[in-house]
Amino acid sequence: MGVLKRFEQRLEGLVNGTFAKVFKSEVQPVEIAGALQRECDNNATIWNRDRTVVPNDFIVELSTGDFERLSPYSGQLGDELSGLVRDYAKQQRYTFMGPIKVHLEKADDLDTGLYRVRSRTLASSSSQSAESAPDPGQASGRPGGHGYAPAGAPPMPAAPPPGMNRPPAAGRPPGAPGPGPGAQTRRWIEINGTRHQISRPTLVLGRSTDADVRIDDPGVSRRHCEIRTGTPPTIQDLGSTNGIVVDGQHTTRATLRDGSRIVVGSTTIVYRQAEG
Repeated sequence: MGVLKRFEQRLEGLVNGTFAKVFKSEVQPVEIAGALQRECDNNATIWNRDRTVVPNDFIVELSTGDFERLSPYSGQLGDELSGLVRDYAKQQRYTFMGPIKVHLEKADDLDTGLYRVRSRTLASSSSQSAESAPDPGQASGRPGGHGYAPAGAPPMPAAPPPGMNRPPAAGRPPGAPGPGPGAQTRRWIEINGTRHQISRPTLVLGRSTDADVRIDDPGVSRRHCEIRTGTPPTIQDLGSTNGIVVDGQHTTRATLRDGSRIVVGSTTIVYRQAEG
């Protein structure tokens, strides 16, 4: 059973109790839960093959009306959402640099029913991860989403070995060893200079807030297309209005390779993959 489904089931028992009034608001807790999962995926930082760090401090900005409805239950809701993020991270093998916290804040520029999630990575003296504590002395100073690194945050670790965080050069010199046993393929996409890690079998792209990667482009459908990490990896149009163009060809389905260029609406997406 998925993490999000278990979260919904836990909330069902509260609908007739303290959360009864919450469900009258335009923004539902389960919407926020889904947004937190996407925030982790979109801001994951690969340190090495066995370690991917995600934000641990989340700020959910709500309209005045939604904030007034939800804030009386912010403590219990924050605990539930933090638990969901922890469960999801364990499932995805993500690592945290400190305790997980979810805060609600009021944003005067948001209308009822709209919300915004910001995140950041905050290190603590007793860092934790989804499964085990990270190595001592390692901490992230990189902001997640629109968040920021705290003042005095420990520095980033030493630069990874050449090639760790960039696509491999085409081909391999004669006699050079191939990937070692158990090497995993890392996959991600780049949109307008922003990298989005692909950490699940499918990744839905679209204009909807429910998409795994949201593309704010009027020419993109709510659920426009889906990347599938099979062998080989492929992209599938999901019945979009304007279709997809892969490496210059209009198509409904195509095989992806490192460097493939995907055009949806007026947005160009570059698919990347490399051996971990």
